[in-house]
Amino acid sequence: MSISLIAKTIGESATLKLNETAALLRAKGEPVIHLGGGEPKTKTPIDALVTAAGLLNSAEIRYTPADGIPALKQAIIRYTDEFYNRKVEPENVMASGGAKQAIMVCLQAILNPQEEVIFPAPYWVSYPEMVKLCGAIPVPVVPEDGTFYPRLQEIEQVVTSYTKAVIINSPNNPSGAMYSEEFIASIVEFCEKRGLYLIMDDIYHRLLFDGRRPINCYNYAKDTSENSKLVVINGVSKQYAMTGFRIGWAVANKKLIEVMTNIQAHQTSGPSALLQYAAVGAINGVQSSVESLRLTLENNRNVMMEHLGAFDGIKVSPPDGTFYCFADFSVYGKDSTKLSRFLLDKVRVVTVPGVEFGMEGYLRLSTCGSIKDITVGVERMKWALDPNSPNELYIGDRKLVRDWT
Repeated sequence: MSISLIAKTIGESATLKLNETAALLRAKGEPVIHLGGGEPKTKTPIDALVTAAGLLNSAEIRYTPADGIPALKQAIIRYTDEFYNRKVEPENVMASGGAKQAIMVCLQAILNPQEEVIFPAPYWVSYPEMVKLCGAIPVPVVPEDGTFYPRLQEIEQVVTSYTKAVIINSPNNPSGAMYSEEFIASIVEFCEKRGLYLIMDDIYHRLLFDGRRPINCYNYAKDTSENSKLVVINGVSKQYAMTGFRIGWAVANKKLIEVMTNIQAHQTSGPSALLQYAAVGAINGVQSSVESLRLTLENNRNVMMEHLGAFDGIKVSPPDGTFYCFADFSVYGKDSTKLSRFLLDKVRVVTVPGVEFGMEGYLRLSTCGSIKDITVGVERMKWALDPNSPNELYIGDRKLVRDWT
């Protein structure tokens, strides 16, 4: 069978594959604990459901403008004003089928083959593949100091004449690290000076811990004209726990949004009307669900850190936000894919290998689930990995015996 050169370079999504694996095992009655997911378990905001139900009851669910319905664009404009202190016009906004599509369409709009896109590591698993889908080259940058916090000089070192864009995701998936205000200010200034696109993936920007507040990239932009190459990506999936609604958006200069809209129009014809109205309800509705989710995630983070502290040799920094922690398990195995498979096979705990995020030896653990999931999941992992653990473990009525060293 003949497939394209680009298709040959694209791997499957590790996170989606793990979700599928966990679902299949659960369907077979296996006692799986999913510590690999990026999906909050809280309910969809009632305002989103009521707004969507209103359209559903009308039985008038039709095509939408490729860049989003006016009501959603107005809600995004309000959101941008409230959280970014930035007044934009409808022509600066495009709604998409999730923040992922907004990023993908943006990359398709700006990249030529062999151009380069820089992003700090660890990085979201899709960034390299999205860049490669455009025929371009991903350039991950691993912080030299061993932390999850990049420095401007490390970005500067890899910029070439082929560099077209920088992607910044803060707070970060998978590490939960929130980059410093100094770094955000410096990267905005640097990209403006070098004429580079700066794509701010702010999908987790309200899910912060320990009193942290979102950092507004627009505060450091000197060019606020329609020549600005600053692109802000956001959506309803994470903060409103509306992952299955697949609504995200991009805010950028009008020309770029026009080109992105043209591309999206030929891809999907625009997002679903029903799901856009649900997003309108969430953005314009009561916001207490966001704070409730944030508090739950912060508490879950604390529980996760406490239980990981029981491991000898595990290195992990408390996440500043999101619903992940990125722990160094290399003392138990340098091959994170092998280690993740071992934990799934032996104790039915799903984790995501660090190599998928550009850092081998790590595992991404999610705090989206219940306290019980976190507690029992980490206890199972410790039993499987710690040679000083008891020889037997009960999972429900099933007795497991350690037959490995």
